[in-house]
Amino acid sequence: MSRTFRAPGKVVLLGEYAVLDGAPAVVAAVDRGVLCATTPAGVLEIDTPGDDRFVRAALDHAGASPARYAFSDWNPPETSSKAGLGGSAAATVCALLAARSLRGEAPSPRALFEEGLAVHRAVQGSGSGIDVAASAFGGVVRFERGAVAPLAAPPHLVVVWSGRSASTGPRVERYLDWQARDAFVAESAALVHQFPTAPVASLAAARRLLAGMAAVAGIEYTTPALQRIAALAETHGGAAKPSGAGGGDVAVAVLPDPDAEAAFRAACEAEGLPVLPVRVTGGAAEIEG
Repeated sequence: MSRTFRAPGKVVLLGEYAVLDGAPAVVAAVDRGVLCATTPAGVLEIDTPGDDRFVRAALDHAGASPARYAFSDWNPPETSSKAGLGGSAAATVCALLAARSLRGEAPSPRALFEEGLAVHRAVQGSGSGIDVAASAFGGVVRFERGAVAPLAAPPHLVVVWSGRSASTGPRVERYLDWQARDAFVAESAALVHQFPTAPVASLAAARRLLAGMAAVAGIEYTTPALQRIAALAETHGGAAKPSGAGGGDVAVAVLPDPDAEAAFRAACEAEGLPVLPVRVTGGAAEIEG
C-alpha cells in the first residue's frame, strides 16, 4: 500500500542568532516543505531530487523497512533559488515519520523533534534545532533550549521573497566568533517575551537589534531588497525583518489590520518583491487519502 507523508518548512519570526546561545525564539511552521511517498519494494530505495544526506541519515537512524521512499518538495515557492524555509530539517523529520510509520509506530511530535535534532546535527554539525522543532510540532511556537510552547499566530503575517538566497553557515560562524554577545542575547530574549502582546513593535525592534549586532560582528545581514520590504511595512503601519540569518532569503512582516496587510502586499508586488502565499500549518503528518 502506498502512503504519503509531509513535513512543513519554517519562517523564524524573532530570536535569530541569540537562539544559538540558548535564548528563546519564535518560529512558524509553513505549508512549504517536504513530501515523502512510500511504495512497497523488496529493498530500501531512496529517490530525492537534491541533497540526500539528511534523508539517508534519518532512514538509517530509524531502521527503515524495505520500501521505496520518494522525496519531493511540498508546495515549493516559485523563487529563482532556495528561499531558506528549512528544507533540510523538513526532509529529516519527514523521513523519520515515514520510516517509523512503516514500522507500525506512531511517533509523537516530541519524539520526532528529539530524533530529528540528533540526526540533523550529526549531518550538519551544529544548529539550534529551531527548524526541526517547527517541522515536528507545527504552528507557531516559542523555542528555548529544546523546550517548545505554542503561541497564537500573528493575524496579519506576510512572507516576502528578497530575490536571492543566502548562506546561513558563514554568518553563524561570524556571530559565534563575536565575543561580546551577552547584551544582545538579553535584549533579544526580552523582545521574544514581548512579542505575543506587541508583535509589530517587537518585530521592528528586533530588526534594529539584529542590524546593529551584524554591523559590529561583521555579518552581511541586510540587502537593498530587505531594507525596502521593511520600509514598505513601516509605511503601512507594520514591521518587517529578515527571517533567519539574513543576507537574502525571505522577510517576515506583521501588519496591524486586514487593510494594511492588503496594501502592503500590493505595494511589494508593485515593486517586484514577490509575496509568497504561505500559511501557518500543523506539524509532520501522514496525508490521508
